[in-house]
Amino acid sequence: MKYYIISGEASGDLHGSNLVKELLTIDPEANIRGWGGDLMQQAGVTLVKHYRDLAFMGFIEVIKNLPAILQNIKFCKEDILTFYPDTLILIDYPGFNLRIASWAKVHNIKVVYYISPQVWAWKENRVKKMKQCIDKMLVILPFEKDYYQKKWDWDVEYVGHPLVEVVEAARAKAIAEGTIGTENNIKDTQPVIALLPGSRKQEISMKLPIMLEVARHFPGYQFIVAQAPGQDDDFYAPFLSAYQNVSIVKNDTYNLLLKSKAALVTSGTATLETALFGVPEVVCYKAGFLSYEIGIRLVNVKYISLVNLIMDKLVVKELIQRDLTTAKLVYELNELLNNPTRRAVLQKDYQDLNTILSAGGHASSTAATSIVRFLKERNS
Repeated sequence: MKYYIISGEASGDLHGSNLVKELLTIDPEANIRGWGGDLMQQAGVTLVKHYRDLAFMGFIEVIKNLPAILQNIKFCKEDILTFYPDTLILIDYPGFNLRIASWAKVHNIKVVYYISPQVWAWKENRVKKMKQCIDKMLVILPFEKDYYQKKWDWDVEYVGHPLVEVVEAARAKAIAEGTIGTENNIKDTQPVIALLPGSRKQEISMKLPIMLEVARHFPGYQFIVAQAPGQDDDFYAPFLSAYQNVSIVKNDTYNLLLKSKAALVTSGTATLETALFGVPEVVCYKAGFLSYEIGIRLVNVKYISLVNLIMDKLVVKELIQRDLTTAKLVYELNELLNNPTRRAVLQKDYQDLNTILSAGGHASSTAATSIVRFLKERNS
């Protein structure tokens, strides 16, 4: 069968690559084409466009880059029609993918959505159109199945969270091979604090300088920045040059987390990855002034981190916008490193989180099996 997959960011590339591996296990003759990143390409996807060319962050930034976005949408539609897949698999990235889903429905292309847009957080009215143009919805957050069923009378499928299997595999591999921290020569002489400032240039430029200033207050620790896939070495150099106890690792974030005593993490998927590795963290969020002011008027959630949203309580501290200062980061990091009570409570919450997310089973395999079964049923 022919599959066309669209992912627009690093996390989608990761989950897309694991989905592709499982699809090829079930359907070895599969012809898979799509938009994503290096991981999807390595897994067997004929890559049309890399996600680094698609990443625009914030309302104002999207408006400024609207011509490029519209051109990408036009090109994508043309490429899908030329390939004409048995199914179109869309992974998160709703601003782009929901437009494509609506268009695909008109052209009688079956649409599977893997990893739901966060409609429960903002723009709920999108669900009405989603029900019309999405043939199969696969969700990865436990509360989403009830949300869609009870509020929208839409029977979606919960497949578990794909990060659970990813983290477990990475931990097992590193321990078995004795490679924790070795690829990038992370020193054992000082304890490690991980800095995960995001994947887009805009967010990195906004948050990394604040994170780096914290290093001056903890001279006994080595602060290590996780370089984002798709970003060049030269981009980070000016940020790091003024610090003695700061270094950077590339393509080794999971090993970095395995070595870390704590982490400062930008909001997003990385907050969940950090928690699943059991690393105490502070969640950092800062956007442009206008983007933030627009956002707080549209978004309807109690928390910004997935950890807190899934647990429905404040498990990890969130420092948002004006609260994201060096002084507050220093205080929170000191608590994580030196307050045993807080660390114990956090680890218990992390264990509960893992249990909740593991309930759905092996997400990538479950999702791939569901997609192939869906196509066979539709074609029979």
